[in-house]
Amino acid sequence: MSAGPLAGISLALLAATAYNVGLIQEKRALARMPALDLRRVPRLIVGLVTEPAWLAGFALMLVGLACQVVVLTFEPVSVVQPVLASGVALVLVLSRLVLRERLGTVETWCVAAMAVCVVLLAASAGGASGTGTGVGHHADPGWMAAVAIPSAVVGLLVAVSPLRGRSVAPTAAIRFGIGTGLLYGVAALAIKALSGILVGHHGAAGIAAGLVTSPYLYVFGGCSAAAMLAYQVGLQSCRASILVPVSTATGSMYFLIAGTWLFHEHLPASPGKLGLRLAAIAVAGLVVITLSRQAPEPAPGYLAGARRR
Repeated sequence: MSAGPLAGISLALLAATAYNVGLIQEKRALARMPALDLRRVPRLIVGLVTEPAWLAGFALMLVGLACQVVVLTFEPVSVVQPVLASGVALVLVLSRLVLRERLGTVETWCVAAMAVCVVLLAASAGGASGTGTGVGHHADPGWMAAVAIPSAVVGLLVAVSPLRGRSVAPTAAIRFGIGTGLLYGVAALAIKALSGILVGHHGAAGIAAGLVTSPYLYVFGGCSAAAMLAYQVGLQSCRASILVPVSTATGSMYFLIAGTWLFHEHLPASPGKLGLRLAAIAVAGLVVITLSRQAPEPAPGYLAGARRR
């Protein structure tokens, strides 16, 4: 196997690890914080940025996002996204080891399946020839806007929908997950577009100027900020075992389909490698869907307690 695919998969694994370890650290910090209220955004932000434990988790997540930007400059979406989705399995393991949550039989099998998924991706990316995978860095701005803007609006509306009504909806975690997943998916499209700046510009000054003048930087910032705030409320109020898989499933499948099409990327030309790639994508999708169907139990947080104040 060539060094390129190995390096890409390794960096994608590092991105998934940093991001999801940061997520678990945030979950630990949120458990010790007062209930978050998404309707009071300034107070919510102050509460988060003044909590050192939460900031440590957020810093790790930023490291994961930075690694994701870099790996998308030389690996196609169909390789990177299933590896990032494997972070769901890492969340389950860390939930057992760090948060002391019980890992059931289904979750154990899902962890093993995600390991198989990464192996299949590594095999599908092997070889210096015959892969047929071009890495796209540019998308038509009109098509990007036509896809991203409605997706972001729908994601925002769905993400805030659990805050409506007088009672706690049993589907709150599902709605938080779908809404934040769509917002993170749009942010991922912006990250992919920003990766083109790293390729098309030379020197630190050129790259910095390209990033600052790109509208994708602000699309990424806006969608990420909205998703993060809703995600924190959902993470505190709902079980991570349901919220994380639903959000990951939604964002991963959205980014995989929209990103491959918008950036004109192609699957491997070799039938054998194509089969391995599609099998890896199918395994990743099946795992996150299976985990999202696990019945959650109520968790303390804004949805559980804020309405009683």
